[in-house]
Amino acid sequence: MFRKSLCALALSFALVSVGNAAALVEPTLHLKLQRGGGRVALTLDACGGKTDTRILSALVENSIPATIFVTGIWLKRNAAAVEILRAHPNLFELENHGGRHIPAVDTPRKIYGISSAGSPDAVQAEVESGAAALASAGGPAPKWFRGATAEYSPSAIAMIRKLGFKIAGFSVNGDGGSLLGAKETARRIAAAKDGDVIIAHINQPTHAAGEGVVQGLLALKQKGMTFVRLDDAEDVGNDGTTD
Repeated sequence: MFRKSLCALALSFALVSVGNAAALVEPTLHLKLQRGGGRVALTLDACGGKTDTRILSALVENSIPATIFVTGIWLKRNAAAVEILRAHPNLFELENHGGRHIPAVDTPRKIYGISSAGSPDAVQAEVESGAAALASAGGPAPKWFRGATAEYSPSAIAMIRKLGFKIAGFSVNGDGGSLLGAKETARRIAAAKDGDVIIAHINQPTHAAGEGVVQGLLALKQKGMTFVRLDDAEDVGNDGTTD
C-alpha cells in the first residue's frame, strides 16, 4: 500500500512537471498587412560573443533595415560594431535582449540547456539591466524586449508588459539559433512572405548560418520585398505580448 502511495505521488509530481513544461510560451509576431504588401521585418539577436561582419556589412551595403536585440554582454564586447550601428540610425533599431542573456521564465528550469531567471525578481533584473546597458551605450531607450531562447512563462510576459516593453516574437525562424547550415538558412529566409517577422543571429561569425542569412536577405530584396524595423510598422503578437 505504501509503495502504491509513493508511486501515485511520484506520478503526480511527474504530471505537474509536464504541465509546467507545457506552460511556456514562444510568442509569434506578424506585421499588419497593407495594400501593396511585400513587407517583412528582420530581427537579429546579438546574444553574446562577437559580431558577424558578413551580415552587418551586407545590411549596410544593401540598405536593409533591421531591429537588433542586444544583450549587455554583447554591448561590452563589441564597441566597434555598436559604433557602426549607431552611425546608421536610419537602418538599425537597437532593442533589449536582456542584461545577461537569461530566459525570462520566473520558475527554476532549463530551456535549451540555459538556466532560467527562476523568479519574478530575477526576470525583472534581466529586463531592466538590459535596458540600462542600452542607455549606457547611448541612443533611444528600448521599447521592445526579447528574452533569451524567446520562450517565456505567462506571468513573466505580464510583468515585462507592465515594465513598458512589447515582447518580440517572430514568425520565421531563419537560422535555427544559428545552428543551421547556410543552404537551409537561406531557404527559410528567402521563403518569408508579406507580414513575416524573421529571427536570426548576428553574433556567430564562425557559423555557416551567417552566410545563409546574407543569401536569404539578398534573395528577398531581389524579389522586391520591403524591409521594415519593428518600430516602423504595426505589429500583432499573441499571448498578450504587444496589446
